[in-house]
Amino acid sequence: MNTLLTMLAAAAPLASGWTAHTLWLRRRLNFARRDPLTGLRTREAFTRRATQLLRDPRAVVVLADVDRFKQIDDTFGHAAGDALLKATADRLAHHVGRSGVAGRLGGDEFAAVLIDDHGTAADMLAVLHGLLARPVDGQDPAVHTTVSLGWVRAADFPSDDLSALLRRADEAMYAAKQARAGTRRAGLGRLFATVTGRRAGRTGARTDVPVVGVAA
Repeated sequence: MNTLLTMLAAAAPLASGWTAHTLWLRRRLNFARRDPLTGLRTREAFTRRATQLLRDPRAVVVLADVDRFKQIDDTFGHAAGDALLKATADRLAHHVGRSGVAGRLGGDEFAAVLIDDHGTAADMLAVLHGLLARPVDGQDPAVHTTVSLGWVRAADFPSDDLSALLRRADEAMYAAKQARAGTRRAGLGRLFATVTGRRAGRTGARTDVPVVGVAA
C-alpha cells in the first residue's frame, strides 16, 4: 500500500505538468484560429465550421465588405480603420449568434454562415445591413461608411461547396456595391462578372463598364 501511495505521489507532478501543457496547447490553438484584431475566426477556422453548417439545408452564406474602407483608413488613420473593422466584426458575430459562424477572410472582407430557421433570410440580412452601417461609438462622425452584403441560400445550389457558394455571394455583394443597394441575393440564374471589370470597379479605375448582369 505504501509503495502504491509513493508511486502515485511521484506521478502527480508529472500528470499535473501534462495537464498544464495540454491546456497551454489548447489555448495556443484557439488563439491561432482567431483573428488578432477582431476576434473572429480566421479563414481556415471559418471554413472548417462553415462546411459543417452547410449540411443543414437552412444554411445561408453571407459575404460582407466595408465600403470605402481604404479611403477611411488613409484619411483618418489606421486606428480609425481598425476600430471600424472591430465594430463590424462584433456586430456581425452578435447577429449571427451561436448557431452560425462568422469569420474575417482578410482586410475589410467578412463572411458568415447563418441558419435561417423561419425562411426570413432577406429580412434578417436587411436588419444586419442596418446594424453594420451604424457609426462607431466614440469615433469622429465623419468616419462613416456602409457595408455591402451578398448572400446565397445553400439549398438553391445543392451541388455547390463552400467555395462555390462564397463566389456566388461575392458576385452578389459586388452587384449590391455597384448598385448601392446595400444587400443582394445571388439569384437562381447565373451571375456574370468580368474579372477585369470587377477589379476596376473595386479600385474605382473604371466605373462606366457594366459589370454584372443576371441571366434568367
